[in-house]
Amino acid sequence: MGEPERFLLTGCASGIGRHLASRLIGRGHQVMATDINIETLRLEAQRGGWPDGQVILRRLDVRDPQDWEEAMAEVVATFGGVDVVMNIAGYMQSEWVHQSTSETVDRHVDINLKGVIHGTVTASRQMLRQGHGQIINIASMAGLAPIPGIAVYSATKYACRAYSLAAALELRERNIFVTSISPDAVDTPLLDPQEGVDAAALLFSSRHLLTVEDIARVVLDQALRKRPMEVTIPRWRGWVARLTNIFPGLGFALAPLFRWVGAKRQALFFKS
Repeated sequence: MGEPERFLLTGCASGIGRHLASRLIGRGHQVMATDINIETLRLEAQRGGWPDGQVILRRLDVRDPQDWEEAMAEVVATFGGVDVVMNIAGYMQSEWVHQSTSETVDRHVDINLKGVIHGTVTASRQMLRQGHGQIINIASMAGLAPIPGIAVYSATKYACRAYSLAAALELRERNIFVTSISPDAVDTPLLDPQEGVDAAALLFSSRHLLTVEDIARVVLDQALRKRPMEVTIPRWRGWVARLTNIFPGLGFALAPLFRWVGAKRQALFFKS
């Protein structure tokens, strides 16, 4: 990346969003950092020394299209436009199918899917007006292969990926690039509630959990530079997930082994 650009990010009070905001700010870009938890966001900004003139802190409920319109109007009024919008905010509750409640179903759909759609719609309208832009949507490896134990989460990430790819095909000819990023499990606060939860075991089946820096490296050095339609992190796990998606019956053979391995690593993760 060369000249400083203008960014709007969601989910910046913790995890991937916070780390990406810090990295972008460190590179001299202008950033609107948003989160529904504005007090925690302000605290993290203070801890990180984010400069006021370069950063806008804003409460944004990604489920609310009007909130999105107001956030976009503010970033355009302040920075003169927006070059990149990153839909990062997410929600995950591990539970077996029979344990799902209407509250958790709605929360998954409203944040992981409708939030991304509202953000993409709002961003695309502004980018069409200015003639360029990029939208990066954080999906999941669970959007490539169905994951038992997080069925609703997996469903919303499938939909997020499909929506992002369709939007990419629509918008690329208008000089707007949409990138779907599907990482394996990442060590962020989303994993905190998974301690001792049997349904979450498969989340820990990989030898090493990804870090927020792993995600930032791909976003900064690949997604923003090359503007691909889709990226999986790591790439090899993406191919395994796609194979499982093509042949769902493999899940019956592989899931018990991966769940056994995951349960052991889950216990070690929360002991460390």
